Amino acid sequence: MGKVGDGERWGDRKETFTAWCNSHLRKAGTQIENIEEDFRDGLKLMLLLEVISGERLAKPERGKMRVHKISNVNKALDFIASKGVKLVSIGAEEIVDGNVKMTLGMIWTIILRFAIQDISVEETSAKEGLLLWCQRKTAPYKNVNIQNFHISWKDGLGFCALIHRHRPELIDYGKLRKDDPLTNLNTAFDVAEKYLDIPKMLDAEDIVGTARPDEKAIMTYVSSFYHAFSGAQKAETAANRICKVLAVNQENEQLMEDYEKLASDLLEWIRRTIPWLENRAPENTMHAMQQKLEDFRDYRRLHKPPKVQEKCQLEINFNTLQTKLRLSNRPAFMPSEGRMISDINNAWGCLEQAEKGYEEWLLNEIRRLERLDHLAEKFRQKASIHEAWTDGKEAMLRQKDYETATLSEIKALLKKHEAFESDLAAHQDRVEQIAAIAQELNELDYYDSPSVNARCQKICDQWDNLGALTQKRREALERTEKLLETIDQLYLEYAKRAAPFNNWMEGAMEDLQDTFIVHAIEEVQGLTTAHEQFKATLPDADKERLAILGIHNEVSKIVQTYHVNMAGTNPYTTITPQEINGKWDHVRQLVPRRDQALTEEHARQQHNERLRKQFGAQANVIGPWIQTKMEEIGRISIEMHGTLEDQLSHLRQYEKSIVNYKPKIDQLEGDHQLIQEALIFDNKHTNYTMEHIRVGWEQLLTTIARTINEVENQILTRDAKGISQEQMNEFRASFNHFDRDHSGTLGPEEFKACLISLGYDIGNDPQGEAEFARIMSIVDPNRLGVVTFQAFIDFMSRETADTDTADQVMASFKILAGDKNYITVDELRRELPPDQAEYCIARMAPYTGPDAVPGALDYMSFSTALYGESDL
Repeated sequence: MGKVGDGERWGDRKETFTAWCNSHLRKAGTQIENIEEDFRDGLKLMLLLEVISGERLAKPERGKMRVHKISNVNKALDFIASKGVKLVSIGAEEIVDGNVKMTLGMIWTIILRFAIQDISVEETSAKEGLLLWCQRKTAPYKNVNIQNFHISWKDGLGFCALIHRHRPELIDYGKLRKDDPLTNLNTAFDVAEKYLDIPKMLDAEDIVGTARPDEKAIMTYVSSFYHAFSGAQKAETAANRICKVLAVNQENEQLMEDYEKLASDLLEWIRRTIPWLENRAPENTMHAMQQKLEDFRDYRRLHKPPKVQEKCQLEINFNTLQTKLRLSNRPAFMPSEGRMISDINNAWGCLEQAEKGYEEWLLNEIRRLERLDHLAEKFRQKASIHEAWTDGKEAMLRQKDYETATLSEIKALLKKHEAFESDLAAHQDRVEQIAAIAQELNELDYYDSPSVNARCQKICDQWDNLGALTQKRREALERTEKLLETIDQLYLEYAKRAAPFNNWMEGAMEDLQDTFIVHAIEEVQGLTTAHEQFKATLPDADKERLAILGIHNEVSKIVQTYHVNMAGTNPYTTITPQEINGKWDHVRQLVPRRDQALTEEHARQQHNERLRKQFGAQANVIGPWIQTKMEEIGRISIEMHGTLEDQLSHLRQYEKSIVNYKPKIDQLEGDHQLIQEALIFDNKHTNYTMEHIRVGWEQLLTTIARTINEVENQILTRDAKGISQEQMNEFRASFNHFDRDHSGTLGPEEFKACLISLGYDIGNDPQGEAEFARIMSIVDPNRLGVVTFQAFIDFMSRETADTDTADQVMASFKILAGDKNYITVDELRRELPPDQAEYCIARMAPYTGPDAVPGALDYMSFSTALYGESDL
């Protein structure tokens, strides 16, 4: 290096080399005008070498004699040689004598050694490194093609591109034209001298007017650009590192905000839903309660399933966020108070408990209302019959017809009263039944109890009044009885037999029209048997009817025979043969209607039995299927078959097959709805309820999603930590070997044995116990007493992690700050993208050191806060 060729035109480079030397000598407060004359005494030559090397040379000679000058030049040449430069054909005498060619050759040697040789770009140095740097910097500019240090620079666009690449505000590159090289060159030279402190070493007209510009002059000038922008390159690297760290931090903060919002929304939904499920205010009608049941079905089918997915996704997001924080060497994420995964699980458990009790309460309320409707109808029916019977009875009992009656009439009135008392006693059971039904309606909290009670009280008061009036009339008749001697036994017999028979027919009509509620075929069969027994009594009842009618016929015969003045009526009863025949005909009509009602109910119960069997057959298949899938997923999660990607693919195919099973669950839901609509409350054909199936299905979906997320986190950890598949298999094999209960976790002793098997030296002495306690605090920070496989992998790969540290970020900020202990707002906005610059400005604390200036920011505390070493 440094050999001077005989054919080279050193004089053409004199201006360039002079400008280069002055750019450095200016720092020492001096300049040169004639390069061969000003370096003859060696003083400014030695000063130039001290400025560009930063080292002190030997003390120069200050004399004016030739020997003093040669001594100074030799000291300079010796210093150049000490830097590994081999000088050929350059001697001190030629320099002292003002030999232009030798002087310029020496200056080119200095330029090569101190301005170009140390340039290094991607393992290339000196000229090749400088050329590669220029090519890289001008690559985005399509009309610039740097291939050498002569003709590639003639159009001036190369110089402009270098300036625009690093300081785009200095040149409007879009307005430059390739066909105007003079303007381009002068623009670049003027901007470089004015804003970049690079002296104008070249002449634009000389470059344009020369077929091949001087290569060394171009290299010298371009090297000044390299050194001017090398500091900016370091700042760019530092800015990139900070951008990377801030991008990770911003992404993690966004994930935290998303978790907080999703957790808050889910907890708010649970908070609103639990009071609705805990509301046990009963409705007054079956329709209202059935609407509540329908609302509950909508909740189970439409509202709850998306929330189950949200809860599962929340757990997945939480686990993924924690994994990313571990991989980026950040502290673990602690959600806001009350929004931990455990808090959500507790709230969800309360929701499940409220939901379970709510469905049971709904069904019980429906049964209660069904019973109440039946009792209320029965009450109204019996009350109407009783009120119809009592109509006019008080007026009849208040009559004083016995005062003007004949003896026979008095006897008749007395017998008639006795018959009435018999009838009254026969109605006692009905009144007691009415009171009992009213009491039961009150105990069951019937909504219309006030009107029922009022009606019942009216009936009871009337009944008591009837009793008092009956007793009063009997006493009056008995006082008159002594005056009576004869009695028409025949009428009396008729009345006595007609009244019970009439009551029997009324009871029969009441029973035949009575509504019934059954829930099984056996109950229908019991009603049918009782009905058949009733029909068997009809022949005997018909004989009694004919006998009663025979008594009446005989009375009529006696009246006609003996001309008794009876006015054609029975003084002892109001029951006429026509009434008996009418009621008998009505009983005969009600019997087939009862037959038809029982037949229809029997058919309905058969249909209900088919629904029970249909639901039981499906539930007995789906229930074991869900249990089998849960066990298979558990085996997949602990077995090692293929790579993690293979396991993930297998699990996703498994998830797809599970999702494809959903139509069968929906079909079972449909059958369950039919059963509920049919008011079927038990099923002996299966031990599975729809609640069991729903819970099992939700657990299955949650388990497969959680298992897939665990494998994805293992892949993320493997890739981030650089763990090979063989290492991962070794970790899994060791973990599974000591996971003897196949629970997917290791206890402390199992984990300790696993570490020893992998080569960890953990003894039973106090030092070994302390080391193991330290390791457990890493893999089990929550002190749950178990180690998951994910925590195990994190620990095994922790020491090989290649992550950014707080010290690295501080060093990067220090570069951007120009080696200061603080950084300014302008520096952040100049070196970082706008959003990340503003992120830093908003979070950096003011710098308070002794060298602080107005607006200085503390990047050191900010860097430690990014990694959890202090508060951000």
